[in-house]
Amino acid sequence: MARTTKSERALKLIRRAGVVRPKDLRDHGIASVHLRRLCERGLLRQPAPGLYAAAEHEPGAHHTLASVCKRVPHGVGCLLTALRFHELGTQNPSEVWLAIDRKARKPVNAGLPVRVVRFSGVALREGVEERHIEGVAVRVTNVPKTVADCFKYRNKVGLDVALEALRDAWRSRRMTMDEMMHYARVCRVANVMRPYLESLT
Repeated sequence: MARTTKSERALKLIRRAGVVRPKDLRDHGIASVHLRRLCERGLLRQPAPGLYAAAEHEPGAHHTLASVCKRVPHGVGCLLTALRFHELGTQNPSEVWLAIDRKARKPVNAGLPVRVVRFSGVALREGVEERHIEGVAVRVTNVPKTVADCFKYRNKVGLDVALEALRDAWRSRRMTMDEMMHYARVCRVANVMRPYLESLT
């Protein structure tokens, strides 16, 4: 009877949270064996190894980003992933671009499509927003920081992508010139960006 009760509690918690890891339920006294049993009964599914969601849970447009951030909570969605999140430009990456500290251990892939980018210091800390997707706290760079990052990493994403993001963000009034210059300095690309910024005004 106790096991059934714990399985029911686990299912209720997972339905409320969206996507969970087994350790998220340990504080509630629920062992991973209950998750396996719920999977066997068809009440839970595993969107990726070590992650669980209710069988009826409908994955949204940013489901993979939520799953990656659940596995790597210290990571920050950036570059092409942040462009997609903010609906800037035409990029639709097949991987989640994730910024982590230069000294941090690279996360284990665990069946999720992740492309790690190393940031450091203020470039990792500034311009980060926290959103909630499918019950998961997701950290992602804001619009002007994302644009500045694209210029900083233009050799990875392409200058055409950075320019498209800049024009789109400016036309849609998603940033001010002061905000853009601030993050250009944070990313140390103010001199690179200045001529492009001047062409907008």
